[in-house]
Amino acid sequence: MDNRYMLTPYFLHKPAPALAALAQAGWRENGRPWPVGSVTERVVPLCECIADFVAEVARAGQRPVSVAGDCVSALGVLAGLQRAGVSPTLIWFDAHGDFNTWETTLSHFVGGMPLAMLVGRGEMTIVRALGLQPLAESRVWLTDARDLDPGERWALKHSAVRHLQQVDALLEQPLPDGPLYVHFDCDVLTPDEAPAVHYPADGGCTVAALQRVFRRLAGTGRVAAASLSTWAGELDEDGATQDVVMGVFGELLGEKS
Repeated sequence: MDNRYMLTPYFLHKPAPALAALAQAGWRENGRPWPVGSVTERVVPLCECIADFVAEVARAGQRPVSVAGDCVSALGVLAGLQRAGVSPTLIWFDAHGDFNTWETTLSHFVGGMPLAMLVGRGEMTIVRALGLQPLAESRVWLTDARDLDPGERWALKHSAVRHLQQVDALLEQPLPDGPLYVHFDCDVLTPDEAPAVHYPADGGCTVAALQRVFRRLAGTGRVAAASLSTWAGELDEDGATQDVVMGVFGELLGEKS
């Protein structure tokens, strides 16, 4: 399947100039957020642009790939798939649960909420603006999520989300039928191998283990869309984390370096 890329060089509503250099020939670059309003209101146009791109590419029978500085951008990907009539199972790789709501969050960080938003919990500004239909929790597989707030942990435990605490459990589990949407936050990797991230967490998945999992997912031929929440470019002075992450991501997309 042909991959088509959109780059959103922002961390939520803030420009991330170090990520702009990722753009390659044929990649589409996202626009600008609104200049005023809450964080969620300001990122709506970025998510809307992603949704339009994903819908266009999916309708053409190609695979949309979103590369952005945060996980909130995943709302745009799912909205775009829905507009194209694609109903996927979401497989979410992350060191964090991203399952907070305003009632459970300790940090009040919107970037810790997108998976909750995607299933219709908590903050709904972006969901409503995109016309996104919340995904059934049973259609979500969350892997790793080793760093959880207490209230987030309780909510996740009592949800229908399938939480696999070890990434390599995906090598053994029967995979869901139908199209797959894979979201990859690179902080799922151990900081020993990918240190330049905004919110590092002890432990994590090795590069080798994630490569094996991504090869299995790619081998299904059913990865309808993929998204990457990137490293902290300003911390990656030698480009080592970028090289590791893009190499692993390429395994999922059939673009091994």
